Amino acid sequence: MSRKTHKRGKGLGIVLTLLAGLFFAAGLSRLSLGVVSALAADGPEVSAPVTQTPAQDAGALFEALRSREARLAEQEKALEERAERLRTAEDSLRAQIAELQAAEERLSATLALTETAAETDLTRLTTVFEHMKPPQAAALFSTMDTEFAAGFIARLDPQFAGEVMAELDPTLAYGISAVLAGRHANTPRN
Repeated sequence: MSRKTHKRGKGLGIVLTLLAGLFFAAGLSRLSLGVVSALAADGPEVSAPVTQTPAQDAGALFEALRSREARLAEQEKALEERAERLRTAEDSLRAQIAELQAAEERLSATLALTETAAETDLTRLTTVFEHMKPPQAAALFSTMDTEFAAGFIARLDPQFAGEVMAELDPTLAYGISAVLAGRHANTPRN
C-alpha cells in the first residue's frame, strides 16, 4: 500500500469509528427513553398538560381583549358621567356665588342707607338738643343711660355741651366725662 492509501484508510477508520459512536449514543438515548416510558406506564397516571392550538390561543386572547375593552368603555362612561355631574355642580356653584354676591351688594347698599339714615337721625336729634335751653337739655340727659348721654354730649357744640354739663348732677357729669375720656384710651399712639 502506498502512503496515500494508508492515510486515506486511517482517516476513513476514524470517521467510521465516530459514526459508530454516534449511532451507539443515539441507541442508548432511545433505550433510556423507552425505559422511562415503561416506568411511567407502571407509575400513577399523570395527565398531560392541555395545550391549545394557535387558533384557540388567538380566540382566548381576543375574548380577553374584548372583555378589557368593555371594562374600559364602562370606566370611560362612568368618568364622563362624573365629569358631567361636576360641570353641573360647578355651574350651580357659580350661580349661587353670583346670587350671594348680588345679595351682599344689596345688603351693603341697605347698610349704607341705614347708616346714612341713622346719622341723619342723630344729626337732627343733636340739633333738637342744641335748640333747647341748657336746663331743659340737662333734665333730659339726666334720665338717659350714662354712655348714651355721653354719645350725644360728644356730638353737641362744645359751648352748649359745657352749659348742659354745668346743669347736670355732678356725679352724672363726672360719669359722662369718664365715658368720653375713656372712649379712645386704647387707641394706639404713634
